[in-house]
Amino acid sequence: MSILVGRDTRLVVQGITGREGEFHARAMREYGTQIVAGVTPGKGGQTALDGAVPVYDTVEEAVRDSGANTSCIFVPAAGAPDAVLEAAAAGIATIFCITEGIPALDMIPVVEMVRARGARLIGPNCPGATSPGRAKVGIIPGPIHREGRVGVVSRSGTLTYEAVQAMTDAGLGQSTCLGIGGDPVIGTTFLDALQLFAADEETDAIVLIGEIGGAAEETAAAWAAAHLADVPKVAFIAGRTAPEGKRMGHAGAIISGGAGTAASKVEALEAAGFRVAGSPTELPGLLRDAGYRG
Repeated sequence: MSILVGRDTRLVVQGITGREGEFHARAMREYGTQIVAGVTPGKGGQTALDGAVPVYDTVEEAVRDSGANTSCIFVPAAGAPDAVLEAAAAGIATIFCITEGIPALDMIPVVEMVRARGARLIGPNCPGATSPGRAKVGIIPGPIHREGRVGVVSRSGTLTYEAVQAMTDAGLGQSTCLGIGGDPVIGTTFLDALQLFAADEETDAIVLIGEIGGAAEETAAAWAAAHLADVPKVAFIAGRTAPEGKRMGHAGAIISGGAGTAASKVEALEAAGFRVAGSPTELPGLLRDAGYRG
């Protein structure tokens, strides 16, 4: 098994004819992901990826003709919220929004509307997800992965890459690597991801990569303490030296009123049984220390 993406993923790429969309769609297809359609308004009837993928004007047409069940969005920030809503309205079950720079106020109603339709949104401003050996959706580099049984969830794309490479180098494979995005308003949280991993029979250990800002890590830690007590789990929190009131990197990475500090997150995670690393490269060793043998 895997979570969110796998061999049954039938992907439509919204914005496939743009520079970023075409580049990453090609990489996803080369990894083995089934890309069954692309969408660019006004370019319906054309093809992409050297004629291999039909392009449609709307997601509704793409779903009707191709049976797409997953979407990956490479649409500029001004149009991305509408692109998410279009995918949900067309019946897409899993929506990855890679686009960054979307105002938080624009995403608040979008997240609620997607949930109301029974779909799942990952992102925005996320790198996507990879289930090694099965499928990858988004921009995570394929070669860093190794098939295995460690679930990885992160707010940061680049830290995900570093942690996954370190695990692969140590011989620890991954079941699914998921980037949930670093914006203040996102569709899938750490808690959601932990619940998905807990239900996955092929995930035996968990790596959580968080950062300053918000309380998502603390919320996930409280749930893990009650439901993942016997699961080897490790974490890393970025931004330990960040000053209060200054945004660091992601839009959601800001300490406000003393809340959302690295110290509070580390404390909550350790209390829940996570071993917390000082750097991403320490994660494989801490997994071994937690009893995971891979």
